[in-house]
Amino acid sequence: MPATPTPLALLADALGVSQQDLLRLLQASSSATHDPTLVALTVEEAARRLSVGRTTMYALLASGEIPSVTVGRLRRIPAEALNQYVAARTQPARSTVALAA
Repeated sequence: MPATPTPLALLADALGVSQQDLLRLLQASSSATHDPTLVALTVEEAARRLSVGRTTMYALLASGEIPSVTVGRLRRIPAEALNQYVAARTQPARSTVALAA
């Protein structure tokens, strides 16, 4: 029985590149969308990291739940602010579980 080629092998063959080159390209493109070295994010980048929509992100900024800064005419969200927001939202859940136990 012949081995069935993987979808990656089929795609690489259709594109005329090696599987290793295709994997490198995929890894490079995925790391470009999430750059851990960024200090401040656009609203769209911050929304994508939280897996929320742009409108929800603007609502969080307007309410002050997530701080932002302006750089010239641009609004930027400190990357650390997202981690703090998530940590603050998960702490009450942990304490409630601890009290129930």
